[in-house]
Amino acid sequence: MNSKQQDQTKKLTLFALTWPIFIELLLHMLMGNADTFMLSQYSDQAVAAVGVSNQVATMINIMFNFVAAGTTVIVARHLGAGRLDQAHRAAGTSIVMNLGIGIALSIVLVMISETALRIIGIEEELMAYAKEYLVLTGSFMFVQALLLTVSAILKSHGYTRNTMYITIGMNLINVVGNYIFIFGPFGIPVLGVTGVAISTVVSRLFGLVAMTWLLYRKVKLPFGRDIFRPVKEHAFSLLKIGVPAAGENLSYNLMNITMTSFIAMIGTTALVTRIYSMNLMMFIMLLTIAVSQGTQILVARMIGAGQIDQAYKRGLHSLYIGMASSFLMALLFRFIGEPLLGIFTDDPDVISLGMTLLLLSLILEPGRAFNLILISSLRAAGDVRFPVYMAMFSMWGISIPIGYLLGIHLGYGLVGVFIGFLVDEWVRGLCMLWRWRRRKWQLDFIPRPKQQADQAVEA
Repeated sequence: MNSKQQDQTKKLTLFALTWPIFIELLLHMLMGNADTFMLSQYSDQAVAAVGVSNQVATMINIMFNFVAAGTTVIVARHLGAGRLDQAHRAAGTSIVMNLGIGIALSIVLVMISETALRIIGIEEELMAYAKEYLVLTGSFMFVQALLLTVSAILKSHGYTRNTMYITIGMNLINVVGNYIFIFGPFGIPVLGVTGVAISTVVSRLFGLVAMTWLLYRKVKLPFGRDIFRPVKEHAFSLLKIGVPAAGENLSYNLMNITMTSFIAMIGTTALVTRIYSMNLMMFIMLLTIAVSQGTQILVARMIGAGQIDQAYKRGLHSLYIGMASSFLMALLFRFIGEPLLGIFTDDPDVISLGMTLLLLSLILEPGRAFNLILISSLRAAGDVRFPVYMAMFSMWGISIPIGYLLGIHLGYGLVGVFIGFLVDEWVRGLCMLWRWRRRKWQLDFIPRPKQQADQAVEA
C-alpha cells in the first residue's frame, strides 16, 4: 500500500463515510418518488404497471447483492491489512462473477417476463405496460449488477463522496429523460413507459461508465487479464458473506409482503396509513443504513489490520451513535408528523393513525439501529450465519405471529401489526448485541500457536 493510500486509510472516519452514503440513499428514494409523480401525469395505469415491474426487479437485485455484499467486506479487509494486490484481485473476481450472474439473469428475465408478472397477479389491462418496461430494463440488468459491484469496491476504498456525486448525475439524467419522454417538449415524441425505461437504462449506463473511470483513476485497478481471472479463494469468500446477507434480505422482504397482506385484511385506511407513515419513517431508516454501511467498512478494515479491540469498540460506538440519532430523528418526525402526513392526505383517520405509528417509531427505530449496525459489524467480522438464523426465527416466529394475533385476532388493527415489527427488531437487536459482546467472531483472526510459530519461521 503506497503512502497516499495509507494517509487515506488514516483519514477514514465514520462521519466521512456515512454522510455521502446517506445522501446517495436519500437521492435514490426521492428520485423514485419523482419517477412515480412524473409518470402519474401520463397515466395511472402506467404508474401501477411500472410499480409491479419494479417488484420483480427488486428480487433480481437481491441476487446481485450475493456478490456485492461480500465485495465491500473482503476488499476492505485486504486494504486494512495492506494487501492492495489481493484487494484488486478480489475486486476483479467480484466484477466477473456479478457480470456473469447479471447476463444470465438478464436473459432469464426477458424470457420469463410475462410469466413473472402473472405470478405476481398483475391485472390484464396493465400487462402490456408492465411487460414493455420489464423487458427493456431487464435486458440491461447486467449493468445494474456491475454498478452495484463497482460501487461496493469504491466505497471499500473510502470513495463514498465520489459515488454520491455520480448518483446525483444519474438522477439528473433520469429526471431529464423522464421529462423529455413523458411531456414531449419541442415536438419530441411522447414515449411514456418506454421512455421511462430508456431513461432508467441510460442513467445506469452513465453511472457505470463514471464509476469504472473512478476505478481506473482513483483506485488504480489494473485492467489486465490477471486481475479479471476469477480467484477461487476470493469467490468462495465473497459468497460466504454475500449469500447469507442476501438470504436475510430476502426473508425480510417476504416478511413485509406477509405483514402487508395482514394490513390489507384490516382495511384501506390501514393500508394507506402504512404507506404514508413508511414514507416518513424511511428517512430515519436511511440514516441508520448509512451508519451501518460506514461501520461495516471501518470494522472490516480494522480486522484486516489486526486491530481486533478497535473493531469491537467501533461496532459498539457506532451502535450508540445510530441509536441516539435514530431516536432524535424519530422524535423530530413525531413533532412535525401531522403537517407532513397532511401533504399526502386530508383524511383525519389516516392522520390520527399515522401519528400513533410515529409515536411507536420512537421505540421501533432504536431497535432497528441495533439490527442494522450490529449485523453489519458481525458481517464485517465474518460472523454471517447467526444473524440469518436469528432473522428467520424472529421474523417468522415472533413478528408475524404477534402481528396476526394483535392486529387481526384481537382486533388492534394496524397498531397491533406494527407492534409485531417492533418486538422483532428489539429481540433480534438484543441478540445481536449479545453475539457481538461474546466476541466469538474474533477467534478467526487470532493466530493459533502453530500459526504463530509458522509466521516466526517465515520471518
